[in-house]
Amino acid sequence: MLAYRHAFHAGNHADVLKHLVLLSVVEYLTHKETALLYVDTHAGAGAYRLDAGYANQNKEWQGGWQRLEAALGSEKTGAPALDRFLEAVKEFQASLVNPAMYPGSPVLVRRILRPQDYSVLCELHPTDHEILEDYFRGDRRVQVHKADGFRTLKGVLPPTSRRGMVLFDPSYEMGDDYTRLPAALDVSLERFATGCYLVWYPKIERPEAKNLPNHLERVAEKAGRPWLQAELSVATPVPGQLGMTGSGMFVINPPYVLADELRTALPVVQEILGPEQGEWLVIR
Repeated sequence: MLAYRHAFHAGNHADVLKHLVLLSVVEYLTHKETALLYVDTHAGAGAYRLDAGYANQNKEWQGGWQRLEAALGSEKTGAPALDRFLEAVKEFQASLVNPAMYPGSPVLVRRILRPQDYSVLCELHPTDHEILEDYFRGDRRVQVHKADGFRTLKGVLPPTSRRGMVLFDPSYEMGDDYTRLPAALDVSLERFATGCYLVWYPKIERPEAKNLPNHLERVAEKAGRPWLQAELSVATPVPGQLGMTGSGMFVINPPYVLADELRTALPVVQEILGPEQGEWLVIR
């Protein structure tokens, strides 16, 4: 697990889907004045340089963020979730001396959180943890832990404000992620049933990955909580083929506006990122 670096995949099609959903949820949850807790179980390095280092090796961002931005430019699409995402990334890049950077989930969320809100960010990789800690140094709203995100949840849930959200975004390179995640989610719902939980998962030709959404659905239904599943694929899977053809987001206790926002945004994204073999879905 500690060999995994999200920088290899920064700004790819999976990041686009994940951040579309994430920003929509945060935007909705910050409408109420009460303080909001944001927990990221696998926070990564915070932000990623696209023109050098790991991200520049496979250049996955060229088929994700760059293709989307090149196709849409600065025009409004009429899809609030998509416009929100595009604006957030561009604002982040415009604030930097080197704009060839892509923001990770913690950075995007921080740009929306208010003074009363706070974040708990977990990252085990020593290098990424150090970068993440430096990035948020001095921000009293943010706690950065070199810790196992699944285990950390017991110590931070439920929040004192009784309002919070958790992003589960493991690498899935360790096989036990597929079992540990549903178990951690189950325990979290027992402790904090009304929290909003977001799970990112890959679409790959692996039984554990294919079965994960069903496991998550059973966890949600056991807790008696509503859920939403959204997927974006950019290619048709081929049996035995390696590589990720798409990804999904499973959200427990989703905002009521989320399904409609995604049904407006994902057709536009799919047509740009996977015009021939891509597909999208939103189920709730």
